[in-house]
Amino acid sequence: QVQLVESGGGLVQPGGSLRLSCVLSGSTFSLYNMGWYRQAPGKQRELVALITTGTGTNYADSVKGRFTISRDNAKNTVYLQMNSLKPEDTAVYYCNADFVVVGVRYDYWGQGTQVTVSS
Repeated sequence: QVQLVESGGGLVQPGGSLRLSCVLSGSTFSLYNMGWYRQAPGKQRELVALITTGTGTNYADSVKGRFTISRDNAKNTVYLQMNSLKPEDTAVYYCNADFVVVGVRYDYWGQGTQVTVSS
């Protein structure tokens, strides 16, 4: 059974930094494209950052230059380094693992971690 467990959320002041971590268990981490999504109250879940199996990355325009996604296949972990945080970054952040093989998509989500940016 594939499980994703996020950690690292919390309360931070505007301009501060946080690093989120997400550990995958129950499958081969290196096969998955990994993503971070977020959902603020009253809003739809949105993609924040994506890193492919080949370590290509993609970012939402709102976080470019401030957030960095990375992965460590030896530790089955994906990270999201968040710098220069703004109040509008406040949301529940979710980790996603995505893998397609022979036309079948395997898609898993973590339980989410709260990030609050406030003075």
